[in-house]
Amino acid sequence: MTDDAAAPGATGDTPAAAPAGTPPMISIRKVDKHFGALHVLRDINLEVPRGQVVIVLGPSGSGKSTLCRTINRLEPIDSGEIAVDGVPLPAEGKALAALRADVGMVFQSFNLFAHKTILDNVMLAPLKVRKLKKDEARKQAEALLERVGIADQADKYPAQLSGGQQQRVAIARALAMNPKVMLFDEPTSALDPEMVNEVLEVMVALAKEGMTMVVVTHEMGFARRAGDRVLFMADGQVVEDAEPETFFTAPKSDRAKDFLGKILSH
Repeated sequence: MTDDAAAPGATGDTPAAAPAGTPPMISIRKVDKHFGALHVLRDINLEVPRGQVVIVLGPSGSGKSTLCRTINRLEPIDSGEIAVDGVPLPAEGKALAALRADVGMVFQSFNLFAHKTILDNVMLAPLKVRKLKKDEARKQAEALLERVGIADQADKYPAQLSGGQQQRVAIARALAMNPKVMLFDEPTSALDPEMVNEVLEVMVALAKEGMTMVVVTHEMGFARRAGDRVLFMADGQVVEDAEPETFFTAPKSDRAKDFLGKILSH
């Protein structure tokens, strides 16, 4: 793991505060993004300190996933600046590839290589990108599969696993790069309801270990339990930025009240 996440089996103590003068883990300044005529991100300004778990909520089309995907430039921005651990995101090239290696991403779809075993899926990027020796990559992959609770599935192929197990492999694969930040873009929305909790449990454990996380989700229980902070987005803007309990019990904006009324009444 990186400095930002304790070793597996950590006690889950609150991460120590970063030294004075340390840059935020994620810094977003004056970011705008259009898809054609659609203005999907409007003057976004955001700082995420290291070790913080930020939950991004909002109605469909509010810009949540786009915001998440700009943080490692899967979506290029029109204007503004994004920095990770004090380093501005390069537009392209080897520098961007290096920075992306520090930012793990877990999507709705698992994106595993169907023709490779679970163990090989987790080993691949450390071997190719981090240039780990095979024995070292295998040892790390086995430890990560143990950590996400599927060590006994190492020799199977993705199609032999449930959706929840595949998503846990995807999390292990992202962690194998020792990222500074983990981005989750609706990681449970493609799962059957009974599989959701097994993935959320892994994410809660990560949060307790001090991993910096940005999580786009509709799982309100997870947001309250694991989040340090909730961003509520509507129409491409951050409308509210509050601690979870404050947001869920006393939302300030009509948009947030309407959203919570619809979500929590189901």
